[in-house]
Amino acid sequence: MWMLMKTLCAPYAAMRHGYRVRHTTAHRAEKTQARSSVDCANEIFTIGFTRKSAERFFESLRSAGVERVIDIRLHNESQLAGFSKRRDLEYFLRVILGIEYVHLPELAPTEDMLRAYRAQRARWPAYERQFRALLEERRVEETLPRTLFTRACLLCSEPEPDHCHRLLVVEHLARHWPGVEARHIT
Repeated sequence: MWMLMKTLCAPYAAMRHGYRVRHTTAHRAEKTQARSSVDCANEIFTIGFTRKSAERFFESLRSAGVERVIDIRLHNESQLAGFSKRRDLEYFLRVILGIEYVHLPELAPTEDMLRAYRAQRARWPAYERQFRALLEERRVEETLPRTLFTRACLLCSEPEPDHCHRLLVVEHLARHWPGVEARHIT
């Protein structure tokens, strides 16, 4: 059913945005090969852009078969990597890869939490506890539709997920949504 909906809805969405759509057998086979054997409805990707070239960043998303990037940064306008600024990133994702861009600041830390962590006033264990409590308080698993995360990739700046809130977001969702698995793109 999902594949039928995707086949019917994707061309309409693309045409709405001014794109011409031609589905060939080769195109469908390429899309099918991009999907892993894991149920993609339960897989949430994560990626950080720091220490990645634009080429590596966009090719990683393409290779993973990502269809939506969910930007979970609090500040997404003034990053060092030019391709990661909100408007530029939204444009590049759409034009280069046909990927949707969504900014969800409700999955970002508060300004005070971020400032304290960056200034080293809060170490990772304290930051982690605060951020987990914030996610519980925000009840994101109830307020955000699970379907939003299908073939989606959480974006933040940290190069690795180990000390990044994107890891905590995926773990939170996995605790509340059975079967969710994280796949970190490095």
